[in-house]
Amino acid sequence: MAEIEREAMEYDVVIVGAGPAGLSAAIRLKQLDADLDVVVLEKGSEVGAHILSGAVLDPCGLDALMPDWKEKGAPLNVAVKDDNFYMLGEAGQIRIPNAPMPPLMNNHGNYIVSMGNVCRWMAEQAEELGVEIFPGMACSELVYGDKGEVKGVVAGVFGLEEDGSYGPNTEPGMELHGKYVFLSEGVRGSLSKEVIAKYGLADGKEVQKYGLGMKEIWEIDPAKHKEGSVTHTMGWPLNSNAGGGSFIYHLDNNQVYVGFVVHLNYKNPHLYPYMEFQRFKHHPMVAELLKGGKRVAYGARAITEGGYQSMPKLTFPGGALLGCAAGMVNVPRIKGNHNAMLSGKAAAESAYAAIQAGRASDELTGYEDDVRDGPIGKDLKMVRNVKPMWSKWGLTASLALGGFDMWTNNLFGLSLFGTLGHGKNDAEATEPAEKHKTIDYPKPDGVLSFDRLTNVSFAATNHEESQPCHLHLGNKDTPISVNLPKYDEPAQRYCPAGVYEVVEKDGKAEFVINFQNCVHCKTCDIKDPSQNINWTTPQGGDGPNYPNM
Repeated sequence: MAEIEREAMEYDVVIVGAGPAGLSAAIRLKQLDADLDVVVLEKGSEVGAHILSGAVLDPCGLDALMPDWKEKGAPLNVAVKDDNFYMLGEAGQIRIPNAPMPPLMNNHGNYIVSMGNVCRWMAEQAEELGVEIFPGMACSELVYGDKGEVKGVVAGVFGLEEDGSYGPNTEPGMELHGKYVFLSEGVRGSLSKEVIAKYGLADGKEVQKYGLGMKEIWEIDPAKHKEGSVTHTMGWPLNSNAGGGSFIYHLDNNQVYVGFVVHLNYKNPHLYPYMEFQRFKHHPMVAELLKGGKRVAYGARAITEGGYQSMPKLTFPGGALLGCAAGMVNVPRIKGNHNAMLSGKAAAESAYAAIQAGRASDELTGYEDDVRDGPIGKDLKMVRNVKPMWSKWGLTASLALGGFDMWTNNLFGLSLFGTLGHGKNDAEATEPAEKHKTIDYPKPDGVLSFDRLTNVSFAATNHEESQPCHLHLGNKDTPISVNLPKYDEPAQRYCPAGVYEVVEKDGKAEFVINFQNCVHCKTCDIKDPSQNINWTTPQGGDGPNYPNM
């Protein structure tokens, strides 16, 4: 790309991604020094367009960042009123009592929110402070300095030729340089992957683990609506096929968030996460709640689940990883947004101190220490063994042992298990198809359950079709020559948006990529057993357009 000439703009801090981490960093920088030049680049068509989360929000991150968030009108309007935990069987359920659960599992004081709307509000606060925010600006490349440090990003490339080359109608974008560059792209971001590999940030750490979260918004019968009610379930329909569970959150306006998470370390390549979600809604308890209602939105995204022992080194020459780009989700709590906000605040404070001292483009070691030794590290360390226990010993054992481990961490600050490892990554966990039975999934009824492509239309995803496919195959033959015979090509099933198909053409199997359907969940980049798919960002403004996720 050396022959491409681009205009360059200089900033103090360049932030990639307008999620809770990136926006918190931007706000904190301007709180500390109104004269700092701060820019936030967002690939979605607007702030919030690509934000999908449960979400029950622990407000501790907002409390630390903006103690007056209530007075400023933050959209935290539905306080959690009751917590329910159920173990499901196919036809019934058993309530798990709240009393034996460690205090960290209590949702008292938390809020049911749309994180998309929280981020929209945060962007307004940032802009009032003077932060420049540019939505529809995908960051496709990193810019490196003479000493190998990250110097900036390339953003706003449009109109590439179908083969990825620059043509007469290509807008080459521009370079945005910063004294520091914050990567807050969320899960499995393409630039974050690059710096983790380039600087060996994951060396000596456990492999990162992931889940696939799928979510629908439903408008339900007002008589069944219980504003502030939070329900989590485990067990059916996944049972022993995979780890995971569901969430049902009653927000305002007779709306309910219905979500389903499948841990991506499942072994059986015949498993179809999307159809497990659709089947879940036919459980009597759920079906009764949704009966007479209507689905109004759908979306999906991966979730980082590796926790404390899988967080890579957070700093590199010239920048830092924030929030879910590093993996700060507390898995048993199903919460990461509070830690994302806290990480943005910590990164901002470290960068501010460095800039005040006349530094630039070095490593913000103070940020690393703040995360590891501060509230984020404490939050994640207490629950670090729950995920590996679930993976190694299954749901029942992990409930008992994980609960015990969280209690000892909570009471005594120690674990009798030490720190458990995760073993294989999620791609390696996939076993050959011949070792497993196929799974017969009921056909969606169009009332409670829906076919995948119909539901994807409720994500309002869109991609300019003339651009190059942003889903790159390392070897174009691998899907048919390796994945199909060995794994029954699981991309047909693990993608929650129907991007990948195996079709017959002229008597031969052919692998088809419908990249227009992509909702940017990154599951393919994580779960492909041959690690042959590389998710990269399409041009800015493309992808889902989530309303209130």
